[in-house]
Amino acid sequence: MTQVPCYTIINSPDLEVPNEMQLKQDLEKGDTNVKIETLKKVIKLLLNGERYPGLIMTIIRFVLPVQNHTIKKLLLIFWEIVPKTSADGKLLQEMILVCDAYRKDLQHPNEFLRGSTLRFLCKLKEPELLEPLMPAIRACLDHRHSYVRRNAVLAIFTIYKNFDWLVPDGPELIANFLDTQQDMSCKRNAFLMLLHADQERALNYLASCIDQVQSFGDILQLVIVELIYKVCHANPSERSRFIRCIYNLLNSSSNAVRYESAGTLITLSLAPTAIKAAAGCYIELIVKESDNNVKLIVLDRLIAMKENENMEKVMQDLVMDVLRVLAAPDIEVRRKTLALAMDLVYSRNINEMVQVLQKEVAKTHNVEHEDTGKYRQLLVRTLHTCSIKFPDVASNVIPVLVEFLSDTNELAAVDVLIFIREAIQKFPALRGLIIKHLIEAFPQIKSSKIHRAAVWILGEYVEGELMLEVIEAIQQTLGEIPMVDAEQRRLAGDQTEEQLQQQQQQQSGTAASGEATISSSNKVTSDGTYATQSAYSLAPVTKKEKRPPLRQYLMDGDFFIGAALSATLTKLALRYAKLEPDPRAQNRVTTQVMLIMSSILHLGKSGFPSKPITYDDSDRIMICLRTLSERTPEAVAVFMHDCRDALGKMLDAQSEEDQRMLKEKQRATAKVQPDSPVLFAQLSNGRDNQLGENVFESSLNQALAGTKTAQLSDMSSPNSKLNKVTQLTGFSDPVYAEAYVNVNQYDIVLDVLIVNQTNDTLQNCTLELATLGDLKLVERPHPVVLAPHDFCNIKANVKVSSTENGIIFGNIVYDTALNTNVVVLNTIHIDIMDYIIPASCTDTEFRQMWQDFEWENKVTVNTSFTDLHEYLKHLLKSTNMKCLTPEKALSGQCGFMAANMYAKSIFGENALANLSIEKPVDDPDSKVTGHIRIRAKSQGMALSLGDKISSSQKQSVQAA
Repeated sequence: MTQVPCYTIINSPDLEVPNEMQLKQDLEKGDTNVKIETLKKVIKLLLNGERYPGLIMTIIRFVLPVQNHTIKKLLLIFWEIVPKTSADGKLLQEMILVCDAYRKDLQHPNEFLRGSTLRFLCKLKEPELLEPLMPAIRACLDHRHSYVRRNAVLAIFTIYKNFDWLVPDGPELIANFLDTQQDMSCKRNAFLMLLHADQERALNYLASCIDQVQSFGDILQLVIVELIYKVCHANPSERSRFIRCIYNLLNSSSNAVRYESAGTLITLSLAPTAIKAAAGCYIELIVKESDNNVKLIVLDRLIAMKENENMEKVMQDLVMDVLRVLAAPDIEVRRKTLALAMDLVYSRNINEMVQVLQKEVAKTHNVEHEDTGKYRQLLVRTLHTCSIKFPDVASNVIPVLVEFLSDTNELAAVDVLIFIREAIQKFPALRGLIIKHLIEAFPQIKSSKIHRAAVWILGEYVEGELMLEVIEAIQQTLGEIPMVDAEQRRLAGDQTEEQLQQQQQQQSGTAASGEATISSSNKVTSDGTYATQSAYSLAPVTKKEKRPPLRQYLMDGDFFIGAALSATLTKLALRYAKLEPDPRAQNRVTTQVMLIMSSILHLGKSGFPSKPITYDDSDRIMICLRTLSERTPEAVAVFMHDCRDALGKMLDAQSEEDQRMLKEKQRATAKVQPDSPVLFAQLSNGRDNQLGENVFESSLNQALAGTKTAQLSDMSSPNSKLNKVTQLTGFSDPVYAEAYVNVNQYDIVLDVLIVNQTNDTLQNCTLELATLGDLKLVERPHPVVLAPHDFCNIKANVKVSSTENGIIFGNIVYDTALNTNVVVLNTIHIDIMDYIIPASCTDTEFRQMWQDFEWENKVTVNTSFTDLHEYLKHLLKSTNMKCLTPEKALSGQCGFMAANMYAKSIFGENALANLSIEKPVDDPDSKVTGHIRIRAKSQGMALSLGDKISSSQKQSVQAA
């Protein structure tokens, strides 16, 4: 079955199908406006699959002679989509009259009519219609108006491409035309034809005017860049002839030309000067272009350049230029820029990069913007990576980052503490500097989470006389001890020690000024007289009491910080006892520490805080008190050594995981198949693989196959198709149908095979489809006529807008000699897995998303698997998710397993999952039990993923 040529798509709502006689009457007797509306209606009906063969003659007689421009434009669309051949494939006799009308339009004095008619002729696929028009088309090449001339060139180009025998001297004709033209659009179209039809003539023209290329318009420059790329890719020896031209086009006034030229330059040459010029051009485009989408696209090109080992070494010197992109306000652009700079930076320019990042940190202070917090977090992480990768700069970075601890943005402060924790463990020489800055910043911290982590670091790594300083700093941020007595005095209105100190400071300040003032003000009474009001006569206003930060956390019911404080104080007391030989000094510190802990415990049970202390926190504080009083060797060893050892092991595990991921990435890029041909440079013909892949071929592959990795050979292989074939009807039905479902990102193409299994001819055999979910049918398939035992393929396009399990259903309707019949089709389920790809994120981001996402779906584990690890592998395979929990944390058999999983959809939706499963250790044949909790931002994503897990579990149970 021949494919219908592609034509103009016009969106139209559902129409009522009118009577053909009414349409004829409106076209015959209506005025111009009625004819326009009727013609529009006819066009929409034809696009929706209706057939009106009787209208063609009516339109030729009564509409074609009308000189109205709107009618002329509508007629061009009508003749484009109307069937022009009869059932036996021969051209309709009426089309001869249409051809004569268009010959007159090609000679019309109005240049718009001529030009639009020439554009219409580009879409005609019938040589019988085009042949009589060729003299008129050639004559249009000499028309005075450029609009007519450029469309005449396009018409000749299309005709030569499809039916070269109609215009055998096409390239020569256009080459002569090109030499005489001054208009850029005409020259561009003519050059484009020579590029595709006769490259030799195009090269000769380019060689004759290669010094004037910079003065050409951008539309012509783009075609010249394409020609140079194709010629040099086919014949690398021509590179030296044209590469200077590409260099010159890097300075074009058009951003599009510069972008294409840079891309062409790095495919033609890997010389350091070429790479620097192309990368510099890309960076300039990013900095000067205001559109964020353009910035991201060009950044991706820079990242792709960095993936090439030869280019990466040259690009390392451009790190400071790359950092200029940080001036862009978009957070995604900044994120990609920092990641690229971090991959390129090396020891020679790390100090310059750190200085730039420090300036960026300073710029974010006192700037209120929705993305400022995220940007500061990005800067902190980048500085963190710089310090770990290049330890020499850590001493300069630490003072800058410690300032973030007092920041109101908790995200950045958490990242700072993660960095400090890693730096203080890995760089013993910097411990004194880190602790000094941490003690200075300790009173200004505003978050209990940050205070808790800072307390742990201080308790683990502080040494010598600084231990007493840390205890003093903790006591100051806790306030007066015992806390319950202080709160009672505060409640009774008595002055606490803190208030007395503040009052003494105020009095000393007043005495120094030498005069005390009593504020008074004049007030107007109800009878209009004035009265003086003194400060002494005012009633005391109750103000919200301001407490020290640690005390405030405890009063708000956050006693987890109290438990962390107790552990830190215990470590400090034990370490001080080991350092200080004097028993009295040891006991003084121990009693001071124990008083603070018992005071926290007493406060938690006193009823003053908004929430009482939890049993867990209470038990932990009691363990600390008991450890200090009894000092058993096992407990002392845990506090003194095991905590630090655990951190070291965790950091080592993270480092190993990062190294493993890096090796896997490198291994994936360097993979060579056993049957790949071996290339010998001495035996090659000078063309193979010198310029890498052809970008035009790869972009075509990507457009057809949907992904960069998919090849056209894979798409046409029978195995990939057979896996996605869905049977729609039974073998005993009069019409057998099956569909191949091809998912291509946002589009689904249904290739439906329909077989007539009867001895009758099926008239108007129509595939009627409907969708459920976020799917939308683009157009209604056209009806077909099926001979006895004949078959045909019908294609239908469906648009997808979100990650939900969609359903396509429908039926096949056909007419026989006796009646109309309907065959109901089996439903097609669109698999969510076609849109989900594995992704990774940090633990902090996972927790934040888990907290923010409101839709949760809990799926109970019902499986025949008896091994926890095997079930996890099965789950990851069936859901396309990635396990974020490290392999070491999952290793071993302990009877239970908890793991976090994460994936993203191609629509940008996030999907989180938490697996919690168990099985008795003493019973190896028992099945895995537990549940999976799924969280997503949209309800559809959470439900669809849950349905997928449930169905995969059923399949595994049935298979068992």
